[in-house]
Amino acid sequence: MLHLVQLTHPDFGRCVAVVEDEYLFRLNTFSSIYALAMQAIKTGISLESIIADDRSPDRMVYDPIYTGTSDWNLLPAFDHPEEPARCLVIGTGLTHKASVDNRQAMHEEAGHTEITDSMRIFQMGLEGGKPESGKIGVQPEWFYKGHGNMVKAHGEALVVPPFADDGGEEPEIAGVYIVGPDGQPYRIGLVMANEFSDHVMEKKNYLYLAPSKLRTCAIGPELVVGASFDEVDGTVSIHRNGEVTWSKAVKTGELNMSHSVSNLEYHHFKYPEHRSPGDAHIYFFGADAFSFGDGFTLEDGDEMVVAWEGFGRSLRNPISIDRSEEKYISVKTI
Repeated sequence: MLHLVQLTHPDFGRCVAVVEDEYLFRLNTFSSIYALAMQAIKTGISLESIIADDRSPDRMVYDPIYTGTSDWNLLPAFDHPEEPARCLVIGTGLTHKASVDNRQAMHEEAGHTEITDSMRIFQMGLEGGKPESGKIGVQPEWFYKGHGNMVKAHGEALVVPPFADDGGEEPEIAGVYIVGPDGQPYRIGLVMANEFSDHVMEKKNYLYLAPSKLRTCAIGPELVVGASFDEVDGTVSIHRNGEVTWSKAVKTGELNMSHSVSNLEYHHFKYPEHRSPGDAHIYFFGADAFSFGDGFTLEDGDEMVVAWEGFGRSLRNPISIDRSEEKYISVKTI
């Protein structure tokens, strides 16, 4: 497996680096993973070979960069460096049993005790979400989260805007993709992620799911090329004033999901509009547990920590609650 990070420096600009234990080795040519992957697509040469040929022997110590005490800063582990709006950020819910149970509990608190659409769509996934190779399975729930400007790096704050009701972590793994010049989508790798959503808004009415997802999110710090996604163990925790105030073990991977990754990918990329050459995609695969489901409320300054075994150093982001007054946005005519 290859672990890659994206960095930026006020004097030297952007770069890509390979992670090896406590050190980072910069690439000489490529300033973004997007450019690196596009070169592999255009030449037919593997990422591993390109990286081996382009890697600098000079090494940097990882710790100061990871902890934010270096002039080098971590960027999101993947982006569209030139046109952020051409990076589509999307995801699927109800792929993990725990997320369905949380959704079902929201319905029941609202007085609905019958089998809900959430439970039905999860059951549909169990029955038809993992078809044989090359076959088309049942489609999953799908949501739009925003574009590349919504994606934050390790250490950056995830913001609860004035118009929001809440903000809470969702520990996930995301796939990152590029669409080649001929319209063929390519998966570059997998990355640790915090999908971050407004669960209070969603709880008011399930039809508010769409706007509850339009929030900042985070990926990184490392993109992993060649990672296994059969079964992944992890933890999610909330730190307040330097102490852990909530924590839970979580699981993901295809063995813990109602859909295969290939089925999720098919139902996303079956749309021609999602295969525009040169576009980038970040696809969240769903969460197993989150603090809101346990009745925990995050406070301003709390740090959300997501850690998945085999995916590098943990992703840590503080929550920032914007308490300013919501401002009315008017539309002008021309």
